[in-house]
Amino acid sequence: MPGPRSPSYVQGWLAYMLAVWTGQRQGDLLKLTWSAYDSSHIRLRQSRTGRRVVIQVGAPPKDLLDATQKAAVTILTTITGTAWTSMGFSASWRKAVAASKVTDLTFHDLRGTAVTRLAVAGCSGAGIATITGHSLRDVGAILDAHHLSRDSRMADSDVQKLERHRKGTKAPNRSPN
Repeated sequence: MPGPRSPSYVQGWLAYMLAVWTGQRQGDLLKLTWSAYDSSHIRLRQSRTGRRVVIQVGAPPKDLLDATQKAAVTILTTITGTAWTSMGFSASWRKAVAASKVTDLTFHDLRGTAVTRLAVAGCSGAGIATITGHSLRDVGAILDAHHLSRDSRMADSDVQKLERHRKGTKAPNRSPN
């Protein structure tokens, strides 16, 4: 298994971080060019839906992107510095997952992981859909499948948001009775 400083490890880690921080499909991340990244945002058109997304890049993937040598037009490259083919990346991903003893995980599952992470962080369904390019219905279905719609931490967070909103509004907050 490649060590933490090997180019294949670094590229795998970058692919993982981009997936869980942006929620983009494998194909769109493999096609992502350096010109789509301006040191603060990633801008792309999703190949499957045609949706344009603009994603502010969080600190962890930004640090990786900024430290990555620009060896090719695409951000994610093979160990030889060429763009990945979908099949080549999938084969390498499966090997990395198997070596880490993780089971039943595909790269596409990281798209749902991104939705889940954003929801747990308190992001709205509309905000999540804007980042990942999912429809609002799909965001809801992903969260429902992972039981997050019934997660008490999220409910507590939403009640706290309601309280902050109540304190900042002049509208009546009690029934007239």
